[in-house]
Amino acid sequence: MTKHVLVPVDDSDRSRQALEFVFEEYPDARITALHVIDPADFYAATGIDGGAMANYDQIRENHETRANEILERAREHAAEHGLETQFETDEILGGVSRSIIQYTEEHDIDHVVIGSHGRTGASRILLGSVAEKVARRSPVPVTIVR
Repeated sequence: MTKHVLVPVDDSDRSRQALEFVFEEYPDARITALHVIDPADFYAATGIDGGAMANYDQIRENHETRANEILERAREHAAEHGLETQFETDEILGGVSRSIIQYTEEHDIDHVVIGSHGRTGASRILLGSVAEKVARRSPVPVTIVR
């Protein structure tokens, strides 16, 4: 029996579908929506190769604001399903797939449900790199929602 489900969330349709899947399939489980803020995105946003990060603090704040908005929408979605008492959210900073796996190990998670990515061209037949890495390395079962 699944007791604690982790759903990594971002702002994608697949992520929302994964959350909906968990609400329908695991209504009695404790559910954690996790958003990972990847610091590599801070560097990409500045366009600076090495050197000082002129707008690092502002960029990080923007990513944290976005994370809070994503997690708030997830909480609202859980409330719509009457699951707010067993639903929690968390955000962490780190590499996405590595952070999801580490979170799974450290928080007594027994199932991960993650959205797939890559819906155009040849990538349509491939899983997203994050979903694939989590599925390969996770210490618990992983369901990938397409």
